[in-house]
Amino acid sequence: MRGIRGLGAAATDQVVGLGKIARFGGLLTTGALRPPLRFGFFVRALYDAGVLSVALICLSGFTVGMVLGLQLYTTLTRFGAEEGLGAVVGLSLVRELGPVVAGLLVTGRAGSAITAEIGSMKASEQLDGLRMMAIDPIHFVAVPRALALTVAMPLLNGLFIVFAIAGAYGIGVSIQGLDGGIYLSGLEDAVLFADDVGQSLIKSLVFGLLLGLISTYKGYSCAPDAAGVARATTSTVVTASVAILLSDYVITALWSV
Repeated sequence: MRGIRGLGAAATDQVVGLGKIARFGGLLTTGALRPPLRFGFFVRALYDAGVLSVALICLSGFTVGMVLGLQLYTTLTRFGAEEGLGAVVGLSLVRELGPVVAGLLVTGRAGSAITAEIGSMKASEQLDGLRMMAIDPIHFVAVPRALALTVAMPLLNGLFIVFAIAGAYGIGVSIQGLDGGIYLSGLEDAVLFADDVGQSLIKSLVFGLLLGLISTYKGYSCAPDAAGVARATTSTVVTASVAILLSDYVITALWSV
């Protein structure tokens, strides 16, 4: 009976947690639609989440593209199909690797930073100070950061894909000796805008929404001490990473129906 009670308590806690984050998501949505817009805070949050992540995204994308170009060229050569390198690289990056890897990278850099920032504001009672001045902390602090992550994710995903394709081109054409025209023509013929690029944009947009919701909620609801902020930051990375992978499967399955 003790094990059954423990299982029931854990299940109840999970349901309560989902209810709390859903309620917080509703507050974020209504806050985003309620004036004032706080455009300056949004631009600053967009700079922190997007611009400061550009170097990481570009370098990681180029490196991933180099690895893909090397591995796929070696594999395709076994079957005499090295001309298909551009098509395979393009489809794998645009459909799956681009949005997923970019989402995980932004989670580790920007999502964790937002959670730590909001958690530190809670620990230092800055959020309580906003309430004392009749300012909604969710509208003032969480909404601009969540919107910034939502807007930045598709743009960073596009940068990651472009640099990854360039990295694979450099390995396949400059080092392995594949003709550049064959690489680009295969890429152009295989990747369709409505199907492949559209799927990539929708995935990155959903990942940005999830990351914005999770990172702001974890920071807003953490324990007001240093240990609580640390636990919330770790929980953001783990929860958002799992949410990105699960939602990637769901979107891929629904898109293929």
